[in-house]
Amino acid sequence: MRSYGPERIHNIGIFGHLGSGKTTLAEAMLMTAHAIPRMGRVEDGSTMSDYDQDEHRRGMSVSLSVLPLEWHDDKINLIDTPGFADFAGDVAAAMRVIDGAVIVLDASAGVEVGTELVWEMAVQQKVPRILFVNKLDRDNANFYRVIEQARERLDAAVIPMQIPIGSGKEFQGLISLRQQRAWLVSPKHDGGFIESDVPAELDELMHEWRTALIDKIAATNDDLIERYLEGGEDALSREELLIGLRAGIADGSIVPVFCGSALEVAGIQQLLNGIVDSIPAAGRKEVLAEDLVSGETITLKPASSEPVTALVFKTVADTYGKVSYFRVFSGEVRANTPLLNSRTRKEERVGHVYAVRGKEQTDVEVIGPGDIGVITKLAETTTNDTLCSPGRPLRLEPIAFPAPAFIATVKPHSRADLDKLSVALGRMIEEDPTLQTSRDPQTGETLLAGLGESHLQIVAERMKRKFDVSIDIDLPRIPYREAIRGRAEAQYRHKKQTGGAGQFADVTLRVEPLEPDPAREDPLEFVNEVVGGVISRGFMPAIEKGVREAMAEGLLSGSPISDVRVAVFDGKEHPVDSKEIAFKMAGKEAFKLAAQKAGVVIMEPIYQLEIIVPDQFAGDIMSDMSTRRGRVLGMMPSGGGRTTISAQAPLAEIQRYATDLRAITQARGRFSMRFSHYEQVPAHLVDGIIAAHKKEVEAAH
Repeated sequence: MRSYGPERIHNIGIFGHLGSGKTTLAEAMLMTAHAIPRMGRVEDGSTMSDYDQDEHRRGMSVSLSVLPLEWHDDKINLIDTPGFADFAGDVAAAMRVIDGAVIVLDASAGVEVGTELVWEMAVQQKVPRILFVNKLDRDNANFYRVIEQARERLDAAVIPMQIPIGSGKEFQGLISLRQQRAWLVSPKHDGGFIESDVPAELDELMHEWRTALIDKIAATNDDLIERYLEGGEDALSREELLIGLRAGIADGSIVPVFCGSALEVAGIQQLLNGIVDSIPAAGRKEVLAEDLVSGETITLKPASSEPVTALVFKTVADTYGKVSYFRVFSGEVRANTPLLNSRTRKEERVGHVYAVRGKEQTDVEVIGPGDIGVITKLAETTTNDTLCSPGRPLRLEPIAFPAPAFIATVKPHSRADLDKLSVALGRMIEEDPTLQTSRDPQTGETLLAGLGESHLQIVAERMKRKFDVSIDIDLPRIPYREAIRGRAEAQYRHKKQTGGAGQFADVTLRVEPLEPDPAREDPLEFVNEVVGGVISRGFMPAIEKGVREAMAEGLLSGSPISDVRVAVFDGKEHPVDSKEIAFKMAGKEAFKLAAQKAGVVIMEPIYQLEIIVPDQFAGDIMSDMSTRRGRVLGMMPSGGGRTTISAQAPLAEIQRYATDLRAITQARGRFSMRFSHYEQVPAHLVDGIIAAHKKEVEAAH
């Protein structure tokens, strides 16, 4: 492939709902541009983009893939993305580095959940959008119904550039509204068309839609609209219409719709022409970067003469190292030239630089501004890092990845798996920044958070395949706590005489609850109130240690007791037999007795939720929240026909909420959650928690 300047490069993401035909469309575009000799099939695992074993097994994309092609005098870097919501991290990554988005819709299914999600992300990133209505040859295909849905659910800016000739089995071709010509599908199914006049029976319909299109284009410019109102469409030249169209697409006031059938390679040439004509090339977009020396935000042009800035937007890790996908925003990335990682402030040794298509890598000397490439074996660089010139540390705006919505515990199968676990998890997080790992300090479990259950199951499969680490993914234990309700005193004497040195300690102490305080780091406030020296000061640490041991074990559920004030105010010691171990045991047992008198309850973690759903599901969400022992704190409109609901609910009731919310809202809802506080477990649930703890203890023995 020859070299292209930024004014001839178009980075285009292909997005859509699962099953809308994104990967097949990418194959059709590659074949139409003669980048591949024939189309692969998703079902056979023979496509250029779905080359991963997980994708072959599931018959769907789970990772983004870069697929460059040449069309006339331009280069188009297609980025095929997953349609399943659990892999939205790659969608976010692609959105950050593209110049335009092709959002694929199924002509029979219309605007689906995935369509709405990627639309919102594109709007947030201010990415120019094109819609492609696919599968017009399928039964129940209805182009005009899809257009109506898109205008209602997405944006009134949606306007067709083409209309189909027939649909389903009667699909015969397309009519270009701009050129007022028809293209009939070639019977060879090779992407070719037979150009012809517009069928007479569709002439009136074409003019109706053409007028709507020109109205949209003219509205992008005061001069155009004035001349259009005075002289009609004849007052505007084709070049003026094209300029107005580009301006409207760039600012989002026009969302053009193309149509066809990827499987039949119908409408693909027109789509490629539309991308080149309509989507601003990489060379037309300046980029903002933070100068890490001055702290100022500077503007860079996508030119070879500018300082180097390249954003790593995807990392693929395996036992041999890692592959870093990057887009160059300014300057050039050259082979055998060191680059600075602006996050670590360390230089990375760049050896070979590659152009990439699917899993194929081609050694090149340079990746220029606006283009996409790959570097292998970078030491410390991960996704979201900026690579720049060593003498000019700059940082690009990072990718905004979606927050985790599902947390699981990771259980290694064997000791060997445990030994390799932390390294394998680290490599998986390098590959997928939507993953987060942590350790629960109370339960000791290793936790892994991601976007959904399917997401984490695929992570487990990849860890086995790539790093030979076998794990199970399960729901974590709930980190219950125990607390005392009142104030009480207790005395305990520890006395042990077994021939030889004995043990003696007598401790009297008082317990009382402390007000919960999230800022308090220590669950125990320990006070020495002994007067008269009845217990030596040197034994106090041992008593405190015993109290802490009792608190860690709990009295009911095996959960730690927290927020307690313990005051030791009396006791006795023996001049020979009193030892630290004796006072530790006495302190432990005295605390247990006092806590039982004070009354022990089980506390559960309560989480704060922010749930965003379409308005029609708000009532269902509030009803469901009440069944989860939750409480709705408030609700407010969030625009676009959506409602934001604030609620609190026990963690025990919302561990699978990511999955349940999808079911309730037809996958149109999303949420975030964070820890809020602890509350007492209702009495009718306490026995079940205690019984579960006893069962665990018995199983352990």
